[in-house]
Amino acid sequence: MRKRLDSLLLGLLLTATVATAQERQPLVRNVYLSDDPQQEVPRIHVGSRIATVLRFDQDVDPTRTALLGWEGRFEPVVSGGKSVLLMPRQGLLPEDALLLRVTLQDGTEIPFALTAPEDGRVDQQLNVFLDSESPGAVRSRLSDSRVREQRLQEENERFRQEETSVDHALAALMSQGAVEMTPFRKFRSWRFTCDTGAVNILGYIHPSKTAVVFEITNQTAKTPWRLGEARLSIKSNGKAWPFALRMTQAEIVPGTSGNIAVVADLSTFDFKKGSEKLVLELFRHDGLREALVVVEETGPHK
Repeated sequence: MRKRLDSLLLGLLLTATVATAQERQPLVRNVYLSDDPQQEVPRIHVGSRIATVLRFDQDVDPTRTALLGWEGRFEPVVSGGKSVLLMPRQGLLPEDALLLRVTLQDGTEIPFALTAPEDGRVDQQLNVFLDSESPGAVRSRLSDSRVREQRLQEENERFRQEETSVDHALAALMSQGAVEMTPFRKFRSWRFTCDTGAVNILGYIHPSKTAVVFEITNQTAKTPWRLGEARLSIKSNGKAWPFALRMTQAEIVPGTSGNIAVVADLSTFDFKKGSEKLVLELFRHDGLREALVVVEETGPHK
């Protein structure tokens, strides 16, 4: 039986948070080399105090493996067996590129360029294949293909659902500021500043739904703001709760603003007489949490 929330509305406890690190998932990549002289030097994205391991299909020669210009910025390179370990002491700037030269026991030299994280992602393990037709490389390519196919299927299914989703349509209107075309009523707002600029959070209420709009202003000199991930979860157990999200633009360039709207249907959510809550978290592309919103039952409002 569909639960009715006609007799109550939802309150928002808006908590401005200092940007905190998101729990990072290990990033493993496969790199396939060739004899083509036009092939670019493979890039390795490294992060401050995050170990990066390179794995080869042959043994490494530690005496002829070196990182140039690492002094004071990295721990000494550790190599042995089929692995090379890198540990930055500090982060690299976007324009930085340090040369790592790995030499295998058979004398093969392989150059790599160490650079800053890409969209907040750090390479934690690189599997390097010299022969792209070797059994190990073929298996890795097949695995990569299956992962890409699964992601494509999931993305297509998500797009299919969004085409007919009422909540996604509402989120699109909210992100464009067309609140008067929705059934929501503004309940509370919050504003805070962070290292990238300013964030306004607008909370909206409805008998069976809730909506939150993040108005983000990028005040940095040259760094675009991009969304990394949004999460809506049950506070007591961390389980995900479905929601719709729409953005006015994928990237907020310096000196401009953009909106992110989140809409969730709460008609079947059990607040357990106020003891249960939902937590909405917004992470930017570098893995830092930009804002946190707690959705809780507060009783009727007029």
